[in-house]
Amino acid sequence: MTEVVPAIVIGGYLGAGKTTLVNHLLRHAGGRRIAVLVNDFGEVSIDADLIVGAEDGVLSLAGGCVCCSFGGDLVGALAELLQRQPRPEVLLIETSGVGIPSAVARAAALVPGLRVEATVVVADAPTVQDRAADRYVGDTVRQQLEDADLLLLNQTDRVEAGSLARLKAWWATGHPRTPLWPAVRAQVPAEVVLGFQVRYVEGPADSAPAEKAPWAERTAALGLMSAQPRLAPRAQAVAPAADVFESGLLHLHGPVDVQALIAGWEADAGRLVRAKGIVQAQEGGLVSVQWAGRHAHVEPWTAPIDPERVGCVAWIGLRRPAI
Repeated sequence: MTEVVPAIVIGGYLGAGKTTLVNHLLRHAGGRRIAVLVNDFGEVSIDADLIVGAEDGVLSLAGGCVCCSFGGDLVGALAELLQRQPRPEVLLIETSGVGIPSAVARAAALVPGLRVEATVVVADAPTVQDRAADRYVGDTVRQQLEDADLLLLNQTDRVEAGSLARLKAWWATGHPRTPLWPAVRAQVPAEVVLGFQVRYVEGPADSAPAEKAPWAERTAALGLMSAQPRLAPRAQAVAPAADVFESGLLHLHGPVDVQALIAGWEADAGRLVRAKGIVQAQEGGLVSVQWAGRHAHVEPWTAPIDPERVGCVAWIGLRRPAI
């Protein structure tokens, strides 16, 4: 069975920092083969030291990554990319500054073998509220923001602490289920956007902070977590930035009520950013469960897997208080 390739749509208004985010992700790919699609090469500035070659409208980038332009044929460009060998592991689709991310996501969803996993919208902290209220561009900006599964609030170093607090409150009021991630120069742990590539090492389960998360406590109350911690793999998924996020590993032993697990995640959707793992479903068989922004993805898992990894769900979320 051919594995489905996840796609991330990156949107946001002109000058918000979309290309800065793309370059950052390429530099922190962690061995992933990333394919980047842009409307036009003239609209994107991939850092020169990341480019190792150019041929037939494709930029070859460091680490086996590529960048292509799609012009007016996004579906055709995506289908062609999925035929490349070796196959990309993640696709990033950068919209134009006045593009509507949901329209791009709908088109991408038509491509067999591709799953649109999330839409990340980059917003410029000093200007986003004014642009959202602007009589000329406000409709576009508001739609971009509405499409976000995760809002990356960029350039937060250019606003005062009081203004930043008001921005967070403004966002939480209008979009309580959509996490907001504050950033400077689009610096964000790659796993927040690309998803987990978890390295497992042996260590005591109770050394991971998973049980501190309120939704994890609710999960435990549903009987999905073992009452007694055991030695199990720990996740090492993100770089230190303790002032913004916390992360950990849930240990779900035995058959799992997947819908109850997802309900716990949905109850804390404004804070939980990413989660991923392979669990044994109550209905039988193994399933891959993922959370990205506001959406859960559940798929049958048929590939070989170390039994010690079954039931281990890595997660990353924003620290309290929720923003």
